Amino acid sequence: MPRFFPKGMIWRMPVTADNAVYLTFDDGPHPHITQWVMNQLDAYGAKATFFCVGNNVVRYPNVYNSIKLAGHTTGNHTYNHLNGWKTNTNHYLRNIAQAGRHIEGHIFRPPYGRMRLSQYIRLVQRNMHTRVYMWDILSGDFDNNLTPQQCTNNVLQHIAPGAIVVFHDSEKAWPRLQETLPVVLAHCAARGWAMKALPGGM
Repeated sequence: MPRFFPKGMIWRMPVTADNAVYLTFDDGPHPHITQWVMNQLDAYGAKATFFCVGNNVVRYPNVYNSIKLAGHTTGNHTYNHLNGWKTNTNHYLRNIAQAGRHIEGHIFRPPYGRMRLSQYIRLVQRNMHTRVYMWDILSGDFDNNLTPQQCTNNVLQHIAPGAIVVFHDSEKAWPRLQETLPVVLAHCAARGWAMKALPGGM
C-alpha cells in the first residue's frame, strides 16, 4: 500500500531497543469510550496517540484535556473527518487548520487514509514540522461485518516491534474495541514490548 502514497508518510516506526509498538486511536474524543481506553492503557503503563476530530474536541474539551494530562499525545484528524479524495484541496487544508486551532502537536492522519498528493505537499509546505502518520496494522474495529475475534486476529497475526496499529475510540467501533484492545495490550505486555506514543504529538 505505501508505494501508492506520497513519500514522507510514515507507515512504520524503526525498531527500538525496548521493542516499542505504537497503538493509535482515531475519531475521538468520545465522552465515555476514550476514558475507557485510557483506563486500559494505564493498567499496562502504556502510552498511545489519539488522532482527534476537531469538532469532537470542541464538544468534549475536558476529555481532550484528560488525554494530555494522562501523558498520551494527540494528533489532527481534520475538523469534520473529511475524505481527502473527495474534498477540494483548499477546503481540506482549511479544515485541517480549523482543527489545528483546538488540537496541539504537529502530527496528522488523514481520515480513511485518503489524502491527495497536492494536499500532502501543501500541508507539509505550510508547516515543515508536520508528520503524517499512516499505519501498518488496521484492526478493523470500525467494520460492523467483522467479529471481535477477527479484529483481534488482524492485530495479533501481524504486530511486532515498530508496528503502528489503528483502533477507533468511537461508538461504531465499541463492540469490537472493548474485546480486542485488552487482548492486544496483554499480548504486548507478555512479550515485554514497550507501548509508546508516536513522536511529534502533544
